[in-house]
Amino acid sequence: MSKKVVIPGDLISEERKKIGSHVFVEDGKIYSDSLGLANTDSPIASVVPLHGKYMPQIQDVIVGIVTQETFGGYIIAINSFYSSFVSKEFIRERLQKGAIVSGKIMSVNEINEAEVGHVHVLFGGEIIRTSPVKVPRMIGKNASMLEVLKKGTGANLMIGRNGWIWAKGGDIKLVVAAIRKIEKEAHLSDLTNKMEAFLKENKK
Repeated sequence: MSKKVVIPGDLISEERKKIGSHVFVEDGKIYSDSLGLANTDSPIASVVPLHGKYMPQIQDVIVGIVTQETFGGYIIAINSFYSSFVSKEFIRERLQKGAIVSGKIMSVNEINEAEVGHVHVLFGGEIIRTSPVKVPRMIGKNASMLEVLKKGTGANLMIGRNGWIWAKGGDIKLVVAAIRKIEKEAHLSDLTNKMEAFLKENKK
């Protein structure tokens, strides 16, 4: 599939196509409304933005930070414009403010507030931030890129669909370098093999 980087106002297609996200139609032509990647061969005209906050989707696995305890549960930051909530009914242990957790998006309301379930505390480690739109490349097909990152750095990793990556142990500096490299080269082909070579060259 042919992909190209586009900016707002760039022509995506002069053909009649189904309209996807981040495009608009003017005089029968389809244009981009965002900086992102456009697939010019697809029957659906759409642009995947290269930047932006996370928009929660049901079943997404996320990494978050507990920010507040309420009477009925906890507020969790998930790199979204909107808050997320986990009910105390669905967790066995009390969550501490500042704790890093993993979870799954169970529901999203009309203003994109999310309810989170299957919450587990991730002890220790740190969060590395990336753009949510780059996450599929960080994970790879059948988790191939994630396995390369784990093996090449010796770190325990959990990549949230919200663009927050939990990392513990191993070579954290190399993890960060690898993530930044994937961010820059996400549009290139054969990226998994290139990352494998990069990690071998830079492993201590």
